[in-house]
Amino acid sequence: MLLLAVLVAVLYAEFARHQLALSQLSGYLIGIGFVVSLLGSVLLHELGHALTARRYGIGVRGITLELLGGYTEMDRDAPSPRVDLLVSLAGPAVSAVLGAVAVAATLALPDRTVANQLAFQLAVSNVIVAIFNVLPGLPLDGGRALRAVVWAVTRDRHRGTEVAGWVGRAVAVSTAALVALLTLNRQLAPLALPLMLLVAFTLWRGAGQSIRYARVSRRFPLIDLSRLARPVCPVPTGTPLAEAQRRHAESGPPGAALLVTDGVGRPVALVDPVAAAAVPVERRPWLAVDAVSRSLATLPTLPVGLDGERVMESVQTHPGAQYVVTAGEDVVGVLHIADLAQLLEPDRKMNT
Repeated sequence: MLLLAVLVAVLYAEFARHQLALSQLSGYLIGIGFVVSLLGSVLLHELGHALTARRYGIGVRGITLELLGGYTEMDRDAPSPRVDLLVSLAGPAVSAVLGAVAVAATLALPDRTVANQLAFQLAVSNVIVAIFNVLPGLPLDGGRALRAVVWAVTRDRHRGTEVAGWVGRAVAVSTAALVALLTLNRQLAPLALPLMLLVAFTLWRGAGQSIRYARVSRRFPLIDLSRLARPVCPVPTGTPLAEAQRRHAESGPPGAALLVTDGVGRPVALVDPVAAAAVPVERRPWLAVDAVSRSLATLPTLPVGLDGERVMESVQTHPGAQYVVTAGEDVVGVLHIADLAQLLEPDRKMNT
């Protein structure tokens, strides 16, 4: 982020110096001002998304700013293609309005003055953000709008995401090809080449993540915690680790987790298999399971009746390696995040 900011500031500083016949220091100050205005433009752009999302009852968790763009994290997906389209286009609309105001100010102010140059900075920042973001490919806003259109036509949000992701990859390749062509024709400064290639790479990566998410989300309905969660093998508190492992081997279901219960049979802790495996064999008869267990109060829980989308929301909100699956006050199993990942991406391990 810092290196990119320095690169953009230097490139724009040289441009401003030639335009206004400024000193090197003044040119760099204007270059830094351009970077700040670019970040401010991105912030206002993202606020357009955030406020529109809240207008339609979608919670906003936060806004992440980057020099080449930003990201508004929402607590759920848009409920309909129409809302998705409006939220997607709100950001470019804000940038377009700000760009138009800044262009008017640039034309009204005296040419080759610092005020004119500052207005020009704001105009360039917002026009670039608006135009670039309406390109029809994820992860850009235009791609989200395309997803909403495909979703409305096919009634399949996942298909809309996948189509927009592939278009996003085409936009990334086209961007890289255009940059190479302009550089060969000496219409693009050589120092700008790394920046533009970084933009193309960012688009390609974001489009790939969108395609992957579409394929994964198609499998959300397959998530059934009653089947996916591993069973539990209860042992009383104070049981030696060796004895607990013997009982598990003799009568516990395959792959079951060791569940520690109190004196009246209530579940209180879960044995950590990694910590248990690290205990030397000769110490296991003398070490209680409690010493290698984690209290259930510290572990995230999932009600057994949650559907796939709610499970994924809970996992994203409370990341972890294990989740206790409950039915009322009873513990019915333990969900391992690796099992969930294998269900959603069965070919991933094979590919890697």
